[in-house]
Amino acid sequence: MHAQATASASAAQGQVAATPVVSPEVHPDGTITFRYEAAGAKAVTVTVEGNAKPTPLSQNAGGVWEVSTPAMQPEFYGYTFAVDGKRALDPHNATVRPNLLSPTTVAHVPAQAPKPWDRTDIPHGEVSHVLYRSKLVKVDDGDNGDRDMWIYTPPGYDARRKEKYPVLYLNHGYSDAANGWVEAGQANLIFDSLLHDGKIVPMVVVMPLGYGTMHIVTAGWNRVGSLIWENQVAYSDQLLHEIIPMAEARLNIARDRDHRAIAGLSMGGGHSIYTGLNHPETFAYVGAFSSAVTSPDLRDTRIPGSAPLTPADYDKGFQTIVPKAKTQQPLKLFWESCGTEDGLITVNRAFATWAKTNIKGNVQTRETPGMHTWMVWRDDLIDFTPLLFR
Repeated sequence: MHAQATASASAAQGQVAATPVVSPEVHPDGTITFRYEAAGAKAVTVTVEGNAKPTPLSQNAGGVWEVSTPAMQPEFYGYTFAVDGKRALDPHNATVRPNLLSPTTVAHVPAQAPKPWDRTDIPHGEVSHVLYRSKLVKVDDGDNGDRDMWIYTPPGYDARRKEKYPVLYLNHGYSDAANGWVEAGQANLIFDSLLHDGKIVPMVVVMPLGYGTMHIVTAGWNRVGSLIWENQVAYSDQLLHEIIPMAEARLNIARDRDHRAIAGLSMGGGHSIYTGLNHPETFAYVGAFSSAVTSPDLRDTRIPGSAPLTPADYDKGFQTIVPKAKTQQPLKLFWESCGTEDGLITVNRAFATWAKTNIKGNVQTRETPGMHTWMVWRDDLIDFTPLLFR
């Protein structure tokens, strides 16, 4: 009532109420207008997922900073503003993509015909959230052992079904939480759509928190490299000896390699390579999307003046990751993919070449257009999962 009275009083005095700022405004032609209120700012930019560089905004007649994009492909786009160099989310957009270090606001460009990640009127599976205290984490003042996992069960999931469901352990990337594949990747909607179209078999998907040590997160972006191997090894132990047994005790899922898969993106792709390729007795299917392929025997070429890695350098580093590759039982599938504009494309190309010679079984590798983005990883999930459990 007070707000209405104030508005009425303003109108009576000849004042016009300020027009609410709409941002993002998605237009029918697929263009997006971003707006930001920043009185007194000298420069405002917006960085949109899939674009390498930020785009400058200009002030309109009302003093609001704004810019319109070219027509965008139907997708979910994470974006952030920078106001005089300081990062900011869109205060007019309640759709926020969670992240432990770099949350973003999200704009959705819909398609005329729904994409697999769009919500439609079809049967939907359930997503549950499990909290637990890890007994394998090294508890200290930086990690109390609290962990969680998100679990997708397909429509019509039957906890008493005689035939146990195949299971995919799906790993997120660095800085994401365990809900990354659900909140940013729309993975549950993708599984619903692929199931409805008969492209995948009904499966359970377990999405754990992928940090062997939380120190890799609290250390921040600049120290990831020094902790990633330690994190990978610790997480592998937790996955094999805690997460999988916990999932098998809770869910009606298969316990044999032929019905177990592991996959992930970026850091989670590195996890999948390390754990999956070293344990073909546990996983018959391994998927690696834009992977952070890491080894203590690979030099960091980001150091100024570093020479490029040679094939011999890569061979030594990859042998450290999978030392028994040539003597292990064959996989039903090792599937690797990376975007051609991704900063990780060089190491992924090298690992693809190495895998074709050293990994036993069905090895498939590919490159697609795109950067280190969810647009690439959603497509990876759509293309990889129909190959499972056939």
